[in-house]
Amino acid sequence: MAEGIVNNTTEVLSFRLGGEEYALSILKVQEIRGYDNVTRIASAPDYLKGVVNLRGIIVPIVDMRIKFNVGNPTYDAFTVVIVLNINGHTIGMVVDSVSDVVTLTPDQIKPAPELGASVAAEYLQGLGTLGERMLILLDIDKLLSSEDMGLLAAARTAA
Repeated sequence: MAEGIVNNTTEVLSFRLGGEEYALSILKVQEIRGYDNVTRIASAPDYLKGVVNLRGIIVPIVDMRIKFNVGNPTYDAFTVVIVLNINGHTIGMVVDSVSDVVTLTPDQIKPAPELGASVAAEYLQGLGTLGERMLILLDIDKLLSSEDMGLLAAARTAA
């Protein structure tokens, strides 16, 4: 977890999906925007909502609520897109809401348990604990650079 660590602390952006709170390295976040209409891509998986033109860059939009199977997603004034920079690629990630930026110390980060969770253990960096609050720390590079990155690259060229 070297990236995002400054003075032995980790800064993460926390967000909600369903009833759970997740977090990812703040260094991956390019911007946070409201949800706009997207251009659908034929034969794309359900979680790939489509693409948007963001200041001349075609950005694939992935709905993490569908990807993680956490309830029925709704698209309204409160729906948020976190625009990420993953390995030189710009990707939009739809979430229920963004909470805040949190600084975690190494003793606040615990290993992720091996559970039958909606997120595969290989995509988890651990659990961040803040008092009673628990953040599921995602390895967003692994998650979006896995087989999904091929789909996202295909969506970008199809648009």
